[in-house]
Amino acid sequence: MDTEQLKTFVEVVRLGSFAAVAREFSTDPSAVTRSIAALEKSLGVRLLERTTRRLALTKAGAAYHESVRGLLKDLQRATDEARDLAGQPEGVVRVTASVSYGYSVLVPMLTALRKAYPKLEIDLRLTDSIIDLVAERVDVALRLRQAADSSLVGVRLARIRYHVCASPAYLKQHGAPLTPADLVTHDCLRCPVPGYSAQWRFRDALGMIDGIDIHGRLTMSNSLALQRAAQEGLGPALLPDWLVGADLAAGRLIDLFPRHEATPTDFDNAIWLLHTSRSYIPHRVRAFLDFIKRQYAENLRARAA
Repeated sequence: MDTEQLKTFVEVVRLGSFAAVAREFSTDPSAVTRSIAALEKSLGVRLLERTTRRLALTKAGAAYHESVRGLLKDLQRATDEARDLAGQPEGVVRVTASVSYGYSVLVPMLTALRKAYPKLEIDLRLTDSIIDLVAERVDVALRLRQAADSSLVGVRLARIRYHVCASPAYLKQHGAPLTPADLVTHDCLRCPVPGYSAQWRFRDALGMIDGIDIHGRLTMSNSLALQRAAQEGLGPALLPDWLVGADLAAGRLIDLFPRHEATPTDFDNAIWLLHTSRSYIPHRVRAFLDFIKRQYAENLRARAA
């Protein structure tokens, strides 16, 4: 049996259309159609019912899909195990992260990753949506909150600290708020994510927590855009240390309340490294996981020095 035909069939079922599979594999939709037709001809049964609006599995197709999906997983594991015996990790590692985190943190790490593991291929999928790792065949996720999915294995990489920051130009024109409560008179930069836009929370050195209702005429759905807007003097923004650490060190942005902890949600924010398997982890995935852990451990040692 042609395994490429089997993979195509499983992907058609997963994505729901020939066109989507063609886009996924950068091929022509007619090639996908021919592959499915050849598979059905070799089996002598129809696997998919096609209409102008959708595809649906036949009864035979549903049973075949269930078996083939497991077969392909076993085949991939056998391939990974064989490669692992060769020593040097190689193959594709599919990774997902938010757009801002991926751009600001992960992409700058790729040069060192390539030097450490030259045979690894990284498929980096940046999205602010929480995707299903199993359904989308993604190996690793880096997320800014702990996963609610108990099937995922998670490692807490680092705590996230948020800063309310503004540019020197903004503070020169509008004055600096002396306390978090003073933010009610400022045109703050907001994020439309639920729980982020209406109130910022602060905790002082004594552990007292106060929620401040914030207002502003500019709302942006992306942290990179909020960072740029703050740099341009458009208002105070609540941003994470992994994004604005260099800005604060260089003086491009000023931490308005360095004696307070700030958060858009709760005070236990952290960066989590997640993967799916609890038993066998392919060498290629394990190499990526270990690399990310080393990078964070080195960063923590550098800060402590």
